[in-house]
Amino acid sequence: MMGRFRKNAELLMRSRCSAYALHLADYIMQTTHPSNPAYQADQRAWREEILQFCRDMQFTGLHIEEVVEEKDLAMVTFTAYLKQGDVDATFREKSLFIKKNGRWFYASGEILGG
Repeated sequence: MMGRFRKNAELLMRSRCSAYALHLADYIMQTTHPSNPAYQADQRAWREEILQFCRDMQFTGLHIEEVVEEKDLAMVTFTAYLKQGDVDATFREKSLFIKKNGRWFYASGEILGG
């Protein structure tokens, strides 16, 4: 999964969503930029947090709304469709991706209303 999905920010976004659905915590960690607020030096604790989130959520879909990519930065606006038990946990986010040494990384995200 690793190399192919780092060609552009949209593909990385899609692969990260799939990784959450498939409980691939290591992939999420490897594709997160160190400047991300969720990034943790304690890899074991971070991995467990990711896995707990994956266990709590059912990922049912992803809709990419907009991709703006310029050189080493990209913004991807998307809606992620999730359920936590019987509760809809769908959210919209505008994500920042940074390209470093030819690879894209998820840097941050802003939850959007509506």
